[in-house]
Amino acid sequence: MGSESCEELVADCRVRLASDLFAHTWDPVVIAALNDGPRRRRTLRVGIGGISDKALTEALNRLLGNGLIERRSFAEAPPRVDYALTALGRSFAAGPLRALAVWVTEHGDELFEAQERSA
Repeated sequence: MGSESCEELVADCRVRLASDLFAHTWDPVVIAALNDGPRRRRTLRVGIGGISDKALTEALNRLLGNGLIERRSFAEAPPRVDYALTALGRSFAAGPLRALAVWVTEHGDELFEAQERSA
């Protein structure tokens, strides 16, 4: 299958590749937290709230593997490590993630009401 179209949602489809970026609950949250600039791991965890250390580690590893964030080490005492969005990560934050934020701002009440009705 070529990259130009995707009529079936097969494993190598770019639509599936993109939707996988939203498959893990914390990944978009971490990207949003890094949108204002580089952060240390502890600052990320405190700023996000509700995320476990394990979940943050897994999210950071996935985002690093997808090229959306970078890990920068600084030779200081004590050693310092920051995480920051890459150009690809910034484009994701400014594009699909921002579009989702706009949509949920406009339709969040309807979504909550529908969920309450089905519960």
